[in-house]
Amino acid sequence: MVTIRRGEARDVAAVQAIATRAFGGHVAAIGRRPAPMEADYAVLVALGEVLVVGSPRIEGLAVRRFDGGRVLVEIVAVEPDAAGQGLGRALVARCEDEGRQRGCTVAALYTNAKMEANLRIWPRLGYVEVARRVEDGFDRVFYEKRLE
Repeated sequence: MVTIRRGEARDVAAVQAIATRAFGGHVAAIGRRPAPMEADYAVLVALGEVLVVGSPRIEGLAVRRFDGGRVLVEIVAVEPDAAGQGLGRALVARCEDEGRQRGCTVAALYTNAKMEANLRIWPRLGYVEVARRVEDGFDRVFYEKRLE
């Protein structure tokens, strides 16, 4: 059974370390550190926007926030040695479920165009590409999924 809970202040160092390991392999392709490596996880945890998965060891995280009728899935990261176990998928499902509970009709996210594996993953999870644009110096691909 997968244990997902809200991130707490005691989790910040682990969350930052997971994001660094999960996204570190993309630095060369992007030409700089991906945005999730630069996020202020202490602030995001304090705002209640971070979910963590794993017990007792944290093995993944998601950052989500609610904006009107949308749940924005801003970051999903899993420890490289825990990849392929469905933890990322479980985190995304939890974000979507929380969105539904809050009356959201859309789940939205973006990824970097250079993260080719992500470009294959999101459509498999029911997300449809809706835009591409440069934001904050990153070439981003935007996706949405209708929440029923």
